[in-house]
Amino acid sequence: MSSDTQDRTHDEGHEGPIKTTSQLIWVVVLSFVVPIVLILLLVNFVVVGDRPAAGTEAFSERAIAQRLQPAATVELRLGGGAAVVRSGQQVYSAACMACHAAGVAGAPKSGDLAAWAPRIRTGFEALLNSTLRGKGAMPPQGGGQFSDHELALAVVHMANQAGGNFPEPPAPAVAAADAAPAAR
Repeated sequence: MSSDTQDRTHDEGHEGPIKTTSQLIWVVVLSFVVPIVLILLLVNFVVVGDRPAAGTEAFSERAIAQRLQPAATVELRLGGGAAVVRSGQQVYSAACMACHAAGVAGAPKSGDLAAWAPRIRTGFEALLNSTLRGKGAMPPQGGGQFSDHELALAVVHMANQAGGNFPEPPAPAVAAADAAPAAR
């Protein structure tokens, strides 16, 4: 065999499948398009699994309205009705006893005549004002979980345990419009 024949045989055995420029262009384009299409199909497969099927209750008017309702609502009601007023002892046990039973953070101990005497001399209004607005380490109680009247009852309860002689304040008057149920 001549060296010419050997070179041609050697070249023919190593030719690739791409023989023309148009084949090369198609291979390059497909090498980009095929992976992108496969990725899009995979993403679509994963996302479609979360969608409710047609004909289910997910598209009913009730289900749609429930999904669209606001996160919170405000309901206004007229006063009156079955509101229960807690006694001074109940308010003291629920809110005041934590500090006043042990004298925590400078709070006068319940029943301590010496600690309460100067405070009682300032009068009921001053004690109630301190309770509602806060004093020292005691935070303001007005506008909290107890009404101002219930806090006044607790002030009377604590002051009277320490030698005070305050009468219980009368319950606040309820307006006639608040006492009557709303007419519809």
